[in-house]
This record gives sequence, C-alpha cells and structure tokens, in this order.
Amino acid sequence: MKFLADENFPRQALEALREAGWGVFSVAEECPGIPDEEVAALCASEQRILLTFDKDFGELIFRWGLPAGSGVVLFRITPESPEHVADVAFALLKSHPDLGGSFWVVTRDHIRVRPLKPVSGG
Repeated sequence: MKFLADENFPRQALEALREAGWGVFSVAEECPGIPDEEVAALCASEQRILLTFDKDFGELIFRWGLPAGSGVVLFRITPESPEHVADVAFALLKSHPDLGGSFWVVTRDHIRVRPLKPVSGG
C-alpha cells in the first residue's frame, strides 16, 4: 500500500511511518502549495491513500466527483503529539489492513468508512 501525506500531516508522524516501512509521498516535501484538486489527482494517478486533516476532501471527493485514488484517511482528531498521529495510523492499518477503495474518517471515539465510487474510464 502506498500513501500520500497531505501538507498538513505532521512531519514527525510522516517520518515515523517511513521508519516503519510505509511508502509515503509527502506533499510538503515534494510539491508544497498545490491545490487540493491536484492532491486528489496525484493520489488517483499513483494509486495512493491520502492521509490528511483537511475536511475539504470529503466534499471534493463525493460532491464534485474528483478522483480519489486508492482511498482517503481523514483524521478528525486533535493529536496529543505528532507521534500520536503515527500511533493512530498504525492502529488503523492494524485493524483494517486494506484501506483501499474507501473514505475513512478517524475520530477520537470511532472510525467511519464509506466506499468510494470507482473512477470510470472515459
């Protein structure tokens, strides 16, 4: 599974995921400042799962039909530390090893999941 960390994803959490062997592309490192639409398109073209704190992706993906790539994990938590974000991501992957094809919303108390519509060929 490949991931894409949005610009708002904590750097220390990104580094912890990489140290654990996750393949994570970082918007902040590689293409800072690109619009959310380009982030979604990058996820789709590279089949990556987006890791983000940006609630706008729900509307972009579902309302406007932008490509979602392999999936989205929206963190709706107030992290105690960057390491806490990594811990939450590790726990999510451990409990749900296949995050692909879905929009995940992670809150302090629960996880919601909604299937994504497949991108149709044009």
